[in-house]
Amino acid sequence: MKRSRFSEEQIIGVLKEQEAGMATAEVCRRHGISPATFYQWKSKFGGLEVSEARRLRSLEEENARLKKLLAEAMLDNAVLKDLATKKW
Repeated sequence: MKRSRFSEEQIIGVLKEQEAGMATAEVCRRHGISPATFYQWKSKFGGLEVSEARRLRSLEEENARLKKLLAEAMLDNAVLKDLATKKW
């Protein structure tokens, strides 16, 4: 996945600018982002504080790591079952 050039702190700052009354188009133009990007950020980070966004990122990273471990364990299990069913 491509890494954003904006940190969570910057994204939340952009969202707070719009919440403060600035027009969405103006915020997007000022920061060089598309309106689609802005609304994706709003759906993901809307209503979050910086500490909550950091916690969200750490939980997402941990979740990805655990999914990878589970997939590896399931693959090992399938290989062992396949070997156990073969006749030698």
